[in-house]
Amino acid sequence: MCGETGEADGFRIEHDSMGEVRVPAAALWGAQTQRSLENFRIGTETMPGGIIRAFAILKKAAAQANAELGCLPAADARAIEAACDEILSGAHEREFPLKVWQTGSGTQTNMNLNEVIARRANQIANRASPIVSQASRPADEHGVALERPIHPNDSVNRSQSSNDTFPTAMHIAAVLAVKRRLIPAARELAQTFRLLEEKNTGIVKSGRTHLQDAVPIAFSQEISGWRGLVEAGIEQLEASLPGLCRLALGGTAVGTGLNAPAGFDALVARKIADITGEPFVSDPNKFHALTGKDALVFSHGAMKALAANMMKVANDVRWLASGPRLGLGEITIPANEPGSSIMPGKVNPTQCEAVTMVAVQVMGNDAAIGMAASQGNFELNVFMPVIAYDYLQSACLLADAIRSFDHNCAAGIRANRDRMSDNLHHSLMLVTCLNPYIGYENAARVAHKAFDESTSLRTAAVALGYLTEAEFDKVFRPEEMV
Repeated sequence: MCGETGEADGFRIEHDSMGEVRVPAAALWGAQTQRSLENFRIGTETMPGGIIRAFAILKKAAAQANAELGCLPAADARAIEAACDEILSGAHEREFPLKVWQTGSGTQTNMNLNEVIARRANQIANRASPIVSQASRPADEHGVALERPIHPNDSVNRSQSSNDTFPTAMHIAAVLAVKRRLIPAARELAQTFRLLEEKNTGIVKSGRTHLQDAVPIAFSQEISGWRGLVEAGIEQLEASLPGLCRLALGGTAVGTGLNAPAGFDALVARKIADITGEPFVSDPNKFHALTGKDALVFSHGAMKALAANMMKVANDVRWLASGPRLGLGEITIPANEPGSSIMPGKVNPTQCEAVTMVAVQVMGNDAAIGMAASQGNFELNVFMPVIAYDYLQSACLLADAIRSFDHNCAAGIRANRDRMSDNLHHSLMLVTCLNPYIGYENAARVAHKAFDESTSLRTAAVALGYLTEAEFDKVFRPEEMV
């Protein structure tokens, strides 16, 4: 049982199964949340808002399902739903202060939600805030029975366990972060690249492989490669969503569904789907759902792939924009801020650098998530808070970095046509077009001669006697090599 016994000096005394605890009088949380605050003074990382909102969704859905199955009074369910809606609207954010570095099942965060929702629901229902003993129904001064106050465990957590609610919240939060934040940002960048392709149609430049000159490529083709890197990441993220849409809720403590009514798992999954508009379903194997975190590993792997591709795009852009006089200088990018505290006029590819740092963070998170997922023992994985934190950090950072790169860099990319043309016509790899006419080895001799003597391919080919000037001009057409 949990309860409170009055207020003094800005605190109230609450109790749980372990005894009394002093809780700030204005706080909506109760004894178990306060114990977590006192026992886990570790780091500065608090439970992500995405997890808190996901919990509010599942607690609302659970209240609806419990009421429909006759396990919770309808009035209690309505009050719980109202409290959850407040949380989803952004209210009460300060009521969720717990650290990531807590119990590996996330029990304290589950109870944080249960306590806050119960207390707020009691206020909404205009019932006494104290969570009284469940041994008897409270009565007024005339002995008339009153409605029992909404209880964190018996009402808000009914038919649930931390062991199935936390993995459910993780999946809900992951789906919403990917579908509503990350994928839309990536799609916008892909569209920016598509527009750049159209804008730069007809421009031919030198390709590069191994950081060395290669055969010509259309600039629009090069941009299409960037677009493809982004679109591939979107496809892979979308492929990971079905696994994330399977929910553990209904498995309760070890996957058996103890203390949950028949049909609760399927019904609550439908309720969550209705609330979110996403195709959530009950995981048919709750034993796997509680102990396995492979769906998150798989999905974050797709996120890491997108991060790797964004690293590639950002590196390409900053190489091509290098200079302005001593680098490649084939494109210009927006000059958003001074680049140096000592070198006046210097402008750096800062958006590219931000993307690459985020990519490194995502790759580090992927290693942590993989390790954490591999450490489940028996019926439960007990590394869930760090998995949730790292996954959502990756999704949010990558989405923000992609959107920032899109708006502040990619959209402003401009081709330096003169530099591209000059580099193209000075490239020795244009000799490749001579292969069909003079053979690979002779073409190689032409390239080496031109390089050694600092002459043109045309001069070298004629000097070696492989082609006349007229023959060279007829077959040497870089614009047709793309």
